[in-house]
Amino acid sequence: MGGTWDPITLPVRPGLYINFVEAAAAQIKGGTRGTVALPLFQYGTAEAGQFYTIEKETEAANLFGLANVTAIRLILQGGAKEVLVYTVPAAPAKAKSDAEVYLALRDAFESRSFNVFVYPGELTAEEQDNTRNWCIRNRGEGKHFLTVFGGSAEEDLNPELGNARTDRLSDDYAVNLITGARINGEAYSSAQYAPYIAGLIAGTGINKSITYTPVRATDVMKRLKNSEINNALKKGSLVLVHDGEKVKVEQGLVTSKKKIRAIRARQAVATDIPKAAADSYIGKLDNNADGQAALIAAVKAYLERLELNNVLTDIVVGLDPDRKSEGDSVFLLISFTEIDSMERIFLTIKV
Repeated sequence: MGGTWDPITLPVRPGLYINFVEAAAAQIKGGTRGTVALPLFQYGTAEAGQFYTIEKETEAANLFGLANVTAIRLILQGGAKEVLVYTVPAAPAKAKSDAEVYLALRDAFESRSFNVFVYPGELTAEEQDNTRNWCIRNRGEGKHFLTVFGGSAEEDLNPELGNARTDRLSDDYAVNLITGARINGEAYSSAQYAPYIAGLIAGTGINKSITYTPVRATDVMKRLKNSEINNALKKGSLVLVHDGEKVKVEQGLVTSKKKIRAIRARQAVATDIPKAAADSYIGKLDNNADGQAALIAAVKAYLERLELNNVLTDIVVGLDPDRKSEGDSVFLLISFTEIDSMERIFLTIKV
């Protein structure tokens, strides 16, 4: 098995894959995609306070017990490459509240790399807010990931409650599912089904959208009216709909009303370029015309590879004209446009 390889989604089968690229292009590589982070509160006889990387449901069942792997199963069925599981230690006797447990588990995940974060079930509004704020703080520190939220079965029956949660959790890196699902008669609240959505997002290439993607469900807990769907989309909620044949994602949105596809493209760029800089450029290039040209060429080549894979376009890379690059500081000005998916088709038929 061989051939060329796509830097956005690496081949699965063993073999030798070759791409011919300019020398500078090889300097910045696409990072790992497809990892979902999941804190696990019930894990059988597995050791507490440990990280486990799970790629198969059988691995999870053997480690944590079959009764405790529903969320892991949904993530893998959604299409994630792997699940980064953290076995959350029980609250110590001296703990004043569960807030200390959630604070500690989020702190544990800060030292790990992943693309999407999700809880296995329902959260209080306070912990939802804390998790959103944690995600925002990490973004400010250079760690980029999406977080998927959901609500209770009772909230799922009233889309206005779900939309209110979307407003409260509004952010470019937050996704809020407001509809629960049924799988062969078994009911899942939106919070319980959120792991599947997390797996779907992680498993979808950054050059593709999850809009209209069928999901593993036989029905939704509440079939929304057209007006309710329109209102939810305007709010930035993620909605599952039954189209008469299958259940699918209506539109891939984050709670700030932007497209998941566009945000994931930005996250890829914001993750890959700093990593390459730390590995290959910082302390290794002279800050002169030649060094600056080499850095610009590498960044541009990386972005052009994303352009070839339909992630972004309209690329501009150069020195920032408003800031002088001298001493040990280089200021680059980078701009691009994320490529969107064709999601609305309008026909005018003349007869």
